[in-house]
Amino acid sequence: MSYKPSPSKKNFMIKINNPELLTKLPNAILFDTDNTLYSYNEANEAAIIAVRKKTKQMLSISTSEFDEAYDNARSSVKSMLGSTASSHSRLLYIQRMLEHMGLGSQVLLSLDLEQTYWRSFLANANLFNGVKELLDDIRIAGIPTAIVTDLTAQIQFRKIIYFGLDSYFDHIVTSEETGADKPNESMFKLSLEKMKPEGTCFWMIGDNPISDIKGSRESIGAITFQKIHDDLKEGSGEYTPDVVFKDFFSLRDIFQKVLNNEKPR
Repeated sequence: MSYKPSPSKKNFMIKINNPELLTKLPNAILFDTDNTLYSYNEANEAAIIAVRKKTKQMLSISTSEFDEAYDNARSSVKSMLGSTASSHSRLLYIQRMLEHMGLGSQVLLSLDLEQTYWRSFLANANLFNGVKELLDDIRIAGIPTAIVTDLTAQIQFRKIIYFGLDSYFDHIVTSEETGADKPNESMFKLSLEKMKPEGTCFWMIGDNPISDIKGSRESIGAITFQKIHDDLKEGSGEYTPDVVFKDFFSLRDIFQKVLNNEKPR
């Protein structure tokens, strides 16, 4: 079944669809990274602009030639590799792009452009407000945490270090480690194996209705929290999250209410 988003919800910071699930603290909390802890789209757009500019200068090609070659290369890599960590590799996208231009693999140039991409990406990636404050509360409460994220381990590790979050999370699971992207159940089950929670109440905080919400609910029975922003809509039907939030300070308020045995509203 394909995912069809519900109409845009306005003028709210948090919406609780299933308040009866928020009666006790979780035994473990899982977090997605991209588009959950920070705005991926802004960073990705800035990074592609930087690679496009450098490629045009070095190869004397037009914007349209770059865009067509890059888009074709990305589609080709994803089609070949499917839902795996390497299917997100910017190095493979760039290598295939240069090959589509008839230039061969161009190993040195491929590496140079990939580094340009990630330097620009990180320079334009900013945590959403309230992320560290919520993580501080969770750490003080003694609840184990894990990042559950697609893509290769090296770049996701770099992001966590860049954001200064390495001391906030107990474990990280990448799709490179498990061999498959979310919503594959191995991502969620391995995170629990690492955290060894003392109980069966788990929270999953993510942005994607299929990968994060439906995936974690079906794999580990998680209570699901969807971060929405920009044009990202709330999941509906089988993809409906238990809680929808726009601001991490609002989610922090929910956490504090559950911590203090108050009824979240």
